[in-house]
Amino acid sequence: MLREPGTPEATHVLVVATLGAPERRHLAAGRLGRGARRRAPVAPEPEPTAVTTGRATVIHAQPVAAEEAEGWLAAAGLATAEEALLPLHRAVRSFRIASGDPRLREPGLRQVLVARAGYGAGEEVADGRWSAARPLPTVSEKRERRSSALRPQERLAALLGGRTHPLVCEDLALRARHDLDDGHEREAALQLRIALDAALGELPASAAAAALSARIEELRACRAGVHAAAEAAIAGSLSAADREAVAHALGRLEAALRARGVAES
Repeated sequence: MLREPGTPEATHVLVVATLGAPERRHLAAGRLGRGARRRAPVAPEPEPTAVTTGRATVIHAQPVAAEEAEGWLAAAGLATAEEALLPLHRAVRSFRIASGDPRLREPGLRQVLVARAGYGAGEEVADGRWSAARPLPTVSEKRERRSSALRPQERLAALLGGRTHPLVCEDLALRARHDLDDGHEREAALQLRIALDAALGELPASAAAAALSARIEELRACRAGVHAAAEAAIAGSLSAADREAVAHALGRLEAALRARGVAES
């Protein structure tokens, strides 16, 4: 049951199940002793190892009438799938904090094998069954076109081949975007302050600095608003002006980093 802090009513029920789990066997590594039976050699191209899959079901805690459920299902789309990830992200984020494991990361829609929207009685929905359901898209055509235009494969090859190098601010900006999209505004503001300061140190020293001069000046103009938002985040919550400053500055930083990638390709 997921509840907002300080509120008694649950917002969602999250049900996580493991599907297709193979039989687990005890494995041991060691040396072959004298007189021990030799095992058959491993094939040069062994069969793929069976893997388990997981199913996360995000259920709205408040029941609705059948007519409302039918209307919601008819209108469900990519935004519905993205919205359903938020409670799951919260669960993973909470588990990361509780377990102290920094490598636990929230899943994205690109990792999803199948996304479905549906409605039904509480018991059947919890078991992954529905009265009515339909598949949902997991990637928007707009994002696909934008991704193709930016040629991520070429950039990846350049990074792995040592022809270019990633900037610290690139990874920090991605973390800020993740926090902002997930509704963690305070974390986004603090992360963006570091990302922006790093960018203002790295971009002027990059090979594409001349092509980015106008964008660098634009980022410098955003710095005061981002720092003010970060101070507000430390003190408590962000104002509407702070949120706007963070969203605007992050967008401009992302645009500058895309321009740098194009200029250096």
